[in-house]
Amino acid sequence: MGDTPAARTIIANATVVDGSGAPRYAADVVLANGRIESIDAPGTHAGAAGCIDASGLVLSPGFIDMHAHSDLALLHEPGHYAKLSQGVTTELLGQDGLSYAPVDDAALAGIRQQIAGWNGDPADLDFNWRTVGEYLDRLDVGIAVNAAYLVPQGTVRAVVCGFGDAPATQAQLGAQQEMIRAGMEQGAVGMSSGLSYTPGMYATTAELAQLCSTVAGAGGFYAPHHRSYGRGALEAYAEMLELSRASGCPLHLAHATMNFAPNKGRAPELLELIDAAIDDGVDVTLDSYPYLPGATTLSAILPGWASAGGTAATMVRLQDPATLARIRHEVEVLGSDGCHGVPAEWETLEIAGVRNPALEPLVGQTIAGISEAAGSDPFEVFVDILVRDELATGILQHVGHEENVQAIMVHRAHTGGSDGILVGSKPHPRAWGTFPRYLGHYCRELGLMTLEETVHHLTGRPARRLKLLRRGLLREGFAADLVLFDPATVNATATFTQPRQPAVGIHHVFVNGVPAIAAGLPTGALAGRALRHTPEGTRSIP
Repeated sequence: MGDTPAARTIIANATVVDGSGAPRYAADVVLANGRIESIDAPGTHAGAAGCIDASGLVLSPGFIDMHAHSDLALLHEPGHYAKLSQGVTTELLGQDGLSYAPVDDAALAGIRQQIAGWNGDPADLDFNWRTVGEYLDRLDVGIAVNAAYLVPQGTVRAVVCGFGDAPATQAQLGAQQEMIRAGMEQGAVGMSSGLSYTPGMYATTAELAQLCSTVAGAGGFYAPHHRSYGRGALEAYAEMLELSRASGCPLHLAHATMNFAPNKGRAPELLELIDAAIDDGVDVTLDSYPYLPGATTLSAILPGWASAGGTAATMVRLQDPATLARIRHEVEVLGSDGCHGVPAEWETLEIAGVRNPALEPLVGQTIAGISEAAGSDPFEVFVDILVRDELATGILQHVGHEENVQAIMVHRAHTGGSDGILVGSKPHPRAWGTFPRYLGHYCRELGLMTLEETVHHLTGRPARRLKLLRRGLLREGFAADLVLFDPATVNATATFTQPRQPAVGIHHVFVNGVPAIAAGLPTGALAGRALRHTPEGTRSIP
């Protein structure tokens, strides 16, 4: 499985930023058998055969992406240059309540269709797993970075209850709890939800509380995409904090943003809620990406009831005039739950990727721009694209506020998460640029945090949330997941115009002691492992 660690690697004269937040120091670092063998005085090993001269460079733990959508990408294109090129050595998959395990045949078919806009749906990929354990086994065949997994609550609900919006019966709730318990026993680190996506959004707070109690009992944490990031954002955050308090389940707030016009400048109100909960003993962390726009699927703009029953049922509704009139009123006047209670602003919805090749010319255009050019109604354009692309369209949603982004990223509970969509012709640049953008733009150029603080947010703090055993810090005996970068030049080059561009300033990346990036170039090594929850902590299984 994977690649065998190099016998011994010496990194001499490095500036070590160890991931704890402690001050930097100079050292030689020796790697052997996949681990950090020793940390020695600078220059101890200078001139040794094969030694990497790290003079002027920073050596830190590899970055941990706490919100990744690489569930299929790691299997289909295991070299995973988008993340390796940023210095990422570990990702957290199974996000937003929708992923590919545990499943049965019917749920898998529905999920593949529903989130094709996030992950694609590769025709040549053999979906030969059904359980969480089997999925993690597939990852262990050979991937470029380490990966941990969250049991997706929406997928579990689809298996047990189908894609409808009926409340779960007590028997169905018990079946969901058993699936979650089994997923945790097989290695998942917690549970995710997508509470503005179907079918996860149909779960009541009481239903979620029972599921969270199961997660807590198994030693995991809950990572919700909560019910609203728009008009009802603060209320939605408060619901999740109270859920954590009542269930005793640690909470990790996924892509914690305050977007849309009603929330401009309101991040301090969110942070006050979080601080009050932490001070009251609630175990809370969060992640965010260092950009303004969000990214999702175009079908997510629909009201939840319109998507009940899955893709086929939704497509029928989109061709019924009376139903379309109701959808239009909710989307354009009331603000649908799928669009976070905010009436659709067609000028903010940009097509990022399509499955139907005939729609490719629309990529990079907004719904408003398409409708204006065609002299047609924006809502009709929206529906036409959904129907012609069978709901697989990916979008950028230009709704962020810089003051909110900056306020959230410096918070004491913050970690980094890309929320990166890797498919589509024009995906969000955060998939390629999140971590170097933190280091370059926000740390070096704006000085929002020190380098030590920034690296702590991206390494040691998320490692603690994931309960990683001997990972996430640069310590003797810890796994050699490391990145060597130039603090003077590191930055993102990915842009909204050219989103698939690797970072600059990343010189070397080691995953389990194996060089994955060497002198700025990928080696093709597949040394990553599935990191599985165990009673002792989260670790790879030999």
